[in-house]
Amino acid sequence: MGNIVAIVGRPNVGKSTFFNRLTETRQAIVDEVSGVTRDRHYGKVFWNGLDFSLIDTGGYVINSDDVFEEEIRKQVLLAIEEADVVVFLVDVISGITDLDETVAGMLRKIKKPVLVVVNKVDNSQRLYDASVFYGLGLGDYYPLSSINGSGTGEMLDKLTSMFEKATEEEEEEEIPKIAVVGRPNVGKSSLVNALIGEERNIVTPISGTTRDSIHTRYTKFNHDFYLVDTAGLRKKGKVKEDLEFYSVMRSVRAIEHSDVCMLLIDATIGIEGQDVNIFHLIERNWKGVVVLVNKWDLVEKETLTMKQFEEQIKQRLEPFTDVPVIFVSALTKQRIHKALEQVIEVHENRKNKIPTSRLNEVMLKAIEDNHPPSIKGKFIRIKYVTQLPTHAPAFAFYCNLPQYIREPYKRYLENQLRKHFNFKGVPIRIFMRKK
Repeated sequence: MGNIVAIVGRPNVGKSTFFNRLTETRQAIVDEVSGVTRDRHYGKVFWNGLDFSLIDTGGYVINSDDVFEEEIRKQVLLAIEEADVVVFLVDVISGITDLDETVAGMLRKIKKPVLVVVNKVDNSQRLYDASVFYGLGLGDYYPLSSINGSGTGEMLDKLTSMFEKATEEEEEEEIPKIAVVGRPNVGKSSLVNALIGEERNIVTPISGTTRDSIHTRYTKFNHDFYLVDTAGLRKKGKVKEDLEFYSVMRSVRAIEHSDVCMLLIDATIGIEGQDVNIFHLIERNWKGVVVLVNKWDLVEKETLTMKQFEEQIKQRLEPFTDVPVIFVSALTKQRIHKALEQVIEVHENRKNKIPTSRLNEVMLKAIEDNHPPSIKGKFIRIKYVTQLPTHAPAFAFYCNLPQYIREPYKRYLENQLRKHFNFKGVPIRIFMRKK
């Protein structure tokens, strides 16, 4: 299961440098992810064969002293609710401040593992000064310098050792897990209720499957899957601007725990930046996705046809547009079954394994028809393709000069794969390997 780590700490302790250092280290190991807008607050880290999501909770802080306390309190609550491990970042130069005390007070009360990381420790005097942080009462601390990276390895070793060892049995379950995600007020709860209906007895909530999200087993109309309910029923905050940030963060957990996401968009508003952010999160976690346009019954049909509306959506989702878009109404239950069928189909597509011989037959011809452009007079030859044994579709292309293959050509390869095989609604990873 995807582990989630949240960073908390007062402003100016270097959260973003710390965040960048951890998420950068991964860039060296893992092939660049195509077309991903690097989000300031959410990244993936890969360490010792484990990967986890890192959230910098410092979403949007309004810089004035009296708001700090309130902001930090919100961040800590978010971290406690959404993360598996909390990293508390402090700064050796300023020592323990009142604000640090406040945070420590909140963290001491929780059951979740907390790791105290002392930043800006870049000489031996500061290493000595760091020992005051034992005083926070949160156990051992890890000194490091985000700027030059010293101490990062030991800290990551400790951090990854704190994840609960996922039980093996979770892997065996073949039942798809489906999450309903989207901005606040797009009608997620109404959709879930429309699906589950009043026949609650058919639905058996299983407690304790994954710490906080509730999985509801859905077995109507010959379907069988879990609906991942993201505790979306909490009271909404008063503050408008962090609602955006928090709602994306809320989606993180749901997305990580699912196989396919139903991304709900409000037909009366159209697709917004926020929807696109959640879409990228799904894509970056390599999950299947079906876009549902909700409240379609409220749109003046004359003004916009479905076709036009779908075009608009796909424009915003580029380059990954091989995605089903379905117009539904949670209220009138219009096309809800079609949506479910589509979700199940996407789940099947995600498990698609293409025989190597067939893959090479199709793809080598496509490469023959359109060779990668030669660079600096060097000719790039792709000899062989194979699908990797990963959860989500990934393909390795073996060639003589993998480093010279650029994004546009990878996109060509992906489009060819999509043309010949059904990967609708599923992000595809393409790796270039040295043969």
